[in-house]
Amino acid sequence: MTIPTTKLGATGPTVPVLALGCMGMSDVYGPADETESIATIHAALERGVSLLDTGDFYGHGHNELLIAKALRGRRDNAILSVKFGGLRSPDGAFVGFDTRPIAIKNFLGYTLKRLGVDYIDVYRPARLDATVPIEDTIGAIAEMVKAGYVRHIGLSEMGVDTIRRAAKVHPIVDLQIEYSLISRGPEAAILPALAELGIATTAYGVLSRGLLTGAKPKAGDFRAHMPRFQAPENQRLVDALARLAAAKGVKPAQLAIAWVRSRGPSIIPVLGARTRAQLDDAIAGASLALTPSELAAIEDAIPASAVVGTRYAAAQMAHLDSER
Repeated sequence: MTIPTTKLGATGPTVPVLALGCMGMSDVYGPADETESIATIHAALERGVSLLDTGDFYGHGHNELLIAKALRGRRDNAILSVKFGGLRSPDGAFVGFDTRPIAIKNFLGYTLKRLGVDYIDVYRPARLDATVPIEDTIGAIAEMVKAGYVRHIGLSEMGVDTIRRAAKVHPIVDLQIEYSLISRGPEAAILPALAELGIATTAYGVLSRGLLTGAKPKAGDFRAHMPRFQAPENQRLVDALARLAAAKGVKPAQLAIAWVRSRGPSIIPVLGARTRAQLDDAIAGASLALTPSELAAIEDAIPASAVVGTRYAAAQMAHLDSER
């Protein structure tokens, strides 16, 4: 099964309706098998899942180096989406964000070197830097577009006002933001603004980092400390999704992915598959059609209002311009 394509916003490239998020191959979810990670990237490219999402701070640069290995001889088959600006100390802790123009050019230079490529398809700040006007950040990336090092500009976890200001400086192709059955905050104001501006959504956290599929984080997995994983009340939402999936004869992950896909052609799920088996599930979910009655049953059984806990801990929530 291959994956259909769509356009990334009004001004972006043609992309698959599913993206492969590569963060978990290097960071935060515990140890990963490098051989399997590379095999998963190869399988994704072969099946048309060419949009690869990464960040220069994932694994302190390890993720970009991993992708570089996977893309040897395959660069033309991939669309690279890179986040920048996250600052991390040697122990792995996040210590802030830096989107100053001079820092952007430095980050981009190292990213191009680690990935072994001449340009990045979509380049985006990972978060809003409260000390730097978004106009300055986007203006600096626009200079890199003009110089040929970047093809398109995206955003991540930005609020409506910031999105509008950014779009006045340079066309924005997509906003990356968490969106799932139980993380539906963007629906109120952000998604309507994106539709108005011709900006696509690349939705991460579609499975709520595995919460919706019953994942049980182990030692070394940052999810063990996330509020929603610590709330036993959320298990009933997990159970409800499992029952609905069983009734349709599919896996819970596939049903959750299909629900996000049903929200509109401009919403592209970013799935953090670390194995080829997980990739298979993601592709099947992205290709699964849901009837109006099935969609109504899903929303009735898994209301976002019933979820307990925020999507990040308080310190990380404070960095989300999208939540202001």
